[in-house]
Amino acid sequence: MSLTITRTPSANERPLTIGMILEGGVRNAPAQEIVYAGKLRMSYRDMEQRVHRLAGVLASAGVKPGDTVAVMDWDSHRYLECFYAIPMMGAVLHTVNVRLSPEQILYTINHAEDDVILVNREFLPLLEEIKDRIEPVKKYILLDDEGGDLDTALPIHGEYEQLLEGAEPCFDFPELDEDTRATTFYTTGTTGLPKGVYFSHRQLVLHTFASRTAISGKGQGQFDRTDVYMPITPMFHVHAWGIPYAATLTGVKQVYPGRYEPATLLKLLVTEKVTFSHCVPTIIQMLLQAEAAKSVDLNGWKVIIGGSALPPALAKAAMARGIDIYTGYGMSETCPLMTLALLTPEEAALDEEQQVDLRTRTGRPVPGVQIRIVDEDMNDVPHDGKSQGEVVARAPWLTQGYLKDPDNSEALWAGGWLHTGDVAVMTEDGWLKIVDRIKDVIKTGGEWVSSLDIEGLILQHDGAAEAAVVGIPDAKWGERPLALVVKKPGADIDEQSVKDLVMGYADKGVISKYGVPDRVKFVDELPRTSVGKLDKKKMRAEMAD
Repeated sequence: MSLTITRTPSANERPLTIGMILEGGVRNAPAQEIVYAGKLRMSYRDMEQRVHRLAGVLASAGVKPGDTVAVMDWDSHRYLECFYAIPMMGAVLHTVNVRLSPEQILYTINHAEDDVILVNREFLPLLEEIKDRIEPVKKYILLDDEGGDLDTALPIHGEYEQLLEGAEPCFDFPELDEDTRATTFYTTGTTGLPKGVYFSHRQLVLHTFASRTAISGKGQGQFDRTDVYMPITPMFHVHAWGIPYAATLTGVKQVYPGRYEPATLLKLLVTEKVTFSHCVPTIIQMLLQAEAAKSVDLNGWKVIIGGSALPPALAKAAMARGIDIYTGYGMSETCPLMTLALLTPEEAALDEEQQVDLRTRTGRPVPGVQIRIVDEDMNDVPHDGKSQGEVVARAPWLTQGYLKDPDNSEALWAGGWLHTGDVAVMTEDGWLKIVDRIKDVIKTGGEWVSSLDIEGLILQHDGAAEAAVVGIPDAKWGERPLALVVKKPGADIDEQSVKDLVMGYADKGVISKYGVPDRVKFVDELPRTSVGKLDKKKMRAEMAD
């Protein structure tokens, strides 16, 4: 007997589309505030009208279902409106990574086949530099905080706010198939051109429901309607980890800071009473070290750290200021959320050292995520907290491939599981801990050494502000670890003290003695990618000699 449900001829199964997220937020919190860098305040009801007006503006500019609309802006109320209006029209939102090089930006614009670009005045010179090689774009809409005369050779269709003022506050959005592509953005790996990652309406809605479910409620790290949300992860990067969608659905006050400047972020934290954010480790470290932070009360601020490992020393420093800091894990291809290091009430009652250990792990899978740790033959390794393997995953919201790139798409999904390229261990009770990227594991003398483990130990040194460890070719051992260290201002730190510190942990059996770096090089700064991750490919190339 078939168990397939019988559909009544008149029944309607509402598709999962982004519009229902906006609708839910406006219905539940119509008067709730959205703030832009202290320059603008509006209600959810106002935003809904502006989303309708924006759709009308884009339609009058010739945008139709199936077209692609790009956005080049800092985090703003405008970006949030684009998160809804563009996909709700049946068009595709292309969030352009403005931190890429001009040549990479040109590639993504042409590869995505952008029809219209909404561009902040600040990025006009960048587009002017490449305009003669931009292929598909028909029109540009100016996003302008400054006003004043505009001198540009680009064909500007109009200024965003002025165009919205002249548009109707009610747009007839089409009924969409939930599998319609909603967003595209580009991820930069260690080799080759940027890869286009894309998500459907259904995937974004399911990711929103899952992330909201995972973090909703009271207690450690939780997010509810009493919170005030401010992203410190760019909105061009995996939709700011998808949290703006969850924030809208929850109906919380949202604060968008524009360009990330420590003084601005700290001021907004205080004046708008921000309680929930997310960022990469570099940002939280920058804020903690800012002069203005010394007089700011950070107690109770909940911060998810992702993008790269949360060093225990940084977690301790944040917790000492009262920050409820913990790790989240995912990648561009996973939309991104897969795990969170949220503590149970019993775990939240542990002492500081035990909590730091848990908060800096990669976490447990959120609802809907299936994770395996596998060897090279796709066999599961034991969940004993020691056996290493690659993280592979399944969830209803993982990208189904790379845009116009079938070969890399098949490699991503080899064996029917999405391959993350991360090496991890898992404990018997389900805690995941990333130990390195496959490409960053150091293979020395027949042993595998985790660069992340060594970095975490080096950061225990009172004089180390930042650290990165890479494998350098070695004729005898294959590879040997080299440490790059950024000193704290005025710190008393030298090469031998770093080696002695790491050797002390090796003597205790925490790491293999193969993991003690042969050399420690002090640098002014560490190379990073456009989204703030350590660029170890560049480090290896620069240090190879």
